[in-house]
Amino acid sequence: MSKVICGLSVSVDGFITGRDPRPGHGLGDGGVLFDWYGSGDVPSAVFAGFRLSAPSARVFDALASRVGASLAGRTTYADSDDFVGGAPHPTAPLVVLSHEAFAPANERQTIVSTGLADAVAEARRLADGKDVGLMGGVLVTEALEAGLVDELILHQVPVLLGAGRRFFHELPRHIALRIHEVVPAPDVTHLHYLVEHAGRADEGGAR
Repeated sequence: MSKVICGLSVSVDGFITGRDPRPGHGLGDGGVLFDWYGSGDVPSAVFAGFRLSAPSARVFDALASRVGASLAGRTTYADSDDFVGGAPHPTAPLVVLSHEAFAPANERQTIVSTGLADAVAEARRLADGKDVGLMGGVLVTEALEAGLVDELILHQVPVLLGAGRRFFHELPRHIALRIHEVVPAPDVTHLHYLVEHAGRADEGGAR
């Protein structure tokens, strides 16, 4: 069965945006977190226009190829101008978790207002056997708390942003992670963790 994964660019001090993120300016002043998308010579096989270093291209394309649907929270959606061009992934549809139902911006989007479990289930259905990619710090934290996340990938950029939206928020308990892979690249380090689920014996945590 498909896995639920999250791969986000993050500063050393734990921020996934810079200061003052808002609709139309979703990254705040933290655009430096994504400089590695265009700092190399190897074109991405999944995202047109991305040119990465060789180690980053291997990691990025392997992960992007696994995603069959993306799942974002309403804040991430609004800050990204409702992804009016389609969805954050070039081929995968987008599911948006919202407290209230609203009309999606285009036909590649599905809005779920009945809770996180239903949103994950809908994303799994749309992923058609591939993995679900989570977006947004609050959504990822809630999914971790609910035991729904299988893998975390931190594309850690060597910068201290000082403020912005955090990757992780407060959790009611500690969650153990197992290091799967660490890949250094010229301007980013890719930290790949498997989430340890209590009582789950399988190697990869798949459900």
